[in-house]
Amino acid sequence: MYTILAFLPIVVILVMMIGFKISSKYSLFIALVLTSCIALFVWDMNITDLSAYAIYGFLKAFDILVIVFGAILILNTLKSSGGMSIINKGFSNISTDRRVQVIILGWAFGAFIEGAAGFGTPAALAAPLLVGLGFPALAAAMTTLILDSTSVSYGAVGTPIFGIQGAIGNQIENAGLSLNVFMQDVSVYTAIIHSVGGFFIPMLVIALMVKFFGKNRSFKDVIPAIPFAILASVSFLIPYIFASFFLGFELPSLLGGIVSLGVLVFAAKHNFLTPKENWDFPPKEEWKNEWTGSALKKTKEVQGSQNISLFKAWLPYILISIILVITRIPALGIKGLLTSMAIDLPEIFGVSGTVYSFKYAYLPGTIPFILIALVTIYLHKMTKEEVKESWKNTFSQVSKAVIPLVAGVAMVQIMLHTDQNPHGLDTMLKMMAKFFAEISGEAYVGVAPNIGILGAFFSGSNTVSNILFSGLQFDAANLVGASPAVIIALQNVGGAIGNMICVNNIVAVSATVGLLGKGEHKLLTYNTLPCIIYMLIAVVVGYFLL
Repeated sequence: MYTILAFLPIVVILVMMIGFKISSKYSLFIALVLTSCIALFVWDMNITDLSAYAIYGFLKAFDILVIVFGAILILNTLKSSGGMSIINKGFSNISTDRRVQVIILGWAFGAFIEGAAGFGTPAALAAPLLVGLGFPALAAAMTTLILDSTSVSYGAVGTPIFGIQGAIGNQIENAGLSLNVFMQDVSVYTAIIHSVGGFFIPMLVIALMVKFFGKNRSFKDVIPAIPFAILASVSFLIPYIFASFFLGFELPSLLGGIVSLGVLVFAAKHNFLTPKENWDFPPKEEWKNEWTGSALKKTKEVQGSQNISLFKAWLPYILISIILVITRIPALGIKGLLTSMAIDLPEIFGVSGTVYSFKYAYLPGTIPFILIALVTIYLHKMTKEEVKESWKNTFSQVSKAVIPLVAGVAMVQIMLHTDQNPHGLDTMLKMMAKFFAEISGEAYVGVAPNIGILGAFFSGSNTVSNILFSGLQFDAANLVGASPAVIIALQNVGGAIGNMICVNNIVAVSATVGLLGKGEHKLLTYNTLPCIIYMLIAVVVGYFLL
């Protein structure tokens, strides 16, 4: 009975979002209310304790919202200044081979944007750019969604892992573990698992593209592009793994993306490891109707009020990368200084485990994102109207994430502390964990990434998936005797894998390329196979890590 009620809020989220297509804003809010009622009337949790943990959850969600705000602000600032338009144009003359173009834009550029901004931004940026270069809309949407996977676990300078830390930081410390060491282990294991699955993604994407959209419909067209695909994988994964081991969880995707982008652009311009014969899609008159979707409205390209050079367009992202590296290396001393600058709040209502510290100077949302967004105003000589537009759009976009993030974090905090009851009952999350542990036993390694995938699928976010299920995964790992850090890493990887089939992302990218209402089911069908392959690789690697 108690186990069924513990699962009820999660079931409600699934039914509302998948069954009734209700947005996460309403689904998670209702789930929060339901969780509170169950905690109060079934677990007999004290109203003071419940209120304290809910408020603590609201405060922890604020950390994540600051990162989201800063990440989106820098992107919107570049859009309004015309910098993003210049960056996009810089890709147009690199190569005419579609296999090369999709790897450079979808894999390397997409990973860099994911590392900097996250939250579905890469596919929304790269897919229209590929369409502009001559890709069928369906091919552009499919490839960018699949390629935006390996980098997602470190998206928006590590926001998904910040989500884990915010959701179960107290749980980790209560288990007698060092929070910093544990999160570093999660970062390393995440990179190891992703490095194996991610190595094959560029090749797999090219294979699917030539098979579904090529004139010959033959996998033979993949072979000439394999060397370039391997170069793409290696050039991304080496700095990606290095950053996860030595620089923390903010930089892997950002650093891997920018290094890979530089290597691939140089290689393509000098015909290094590129296919000798050009490959293209069939003539447009032979394209299937479902490939193109409905016509898009012509929109005026943002040029900005000033002529911006390609270097100046990239300069904000270059500065962001430099600042992140400098502020994340402990030996330089800046990290310690920034982390010491904080606003500390006492225990909420005197309830233990609710001390909140807002490290405003260390959060990447403030330094470097908001800082560089302000600097960009002067670098790109933006007008007041352009600045106003970028901030207005950012507030509008972030406002949509407030309720689901706040509700999600608060719900998890309540679930984590429902053991504060007069009956000696376990927490709601521990009861769920026991259920999964009992039915899977030592095979739980096969369950962990699928929970992450499911969370991302219905919530639209690796971060939200981690917030919802990290506590469950942590408890389940302890119950089956597995390494909690490895299991949490599998959760994090699963949330990234689910990015390629997540309904929100599919709808968003379909809208950007004119497929909305026509191509979503095709994208879900095409992307399910690579999702399953990636998941199986993650399970195998996780098994060996355990």
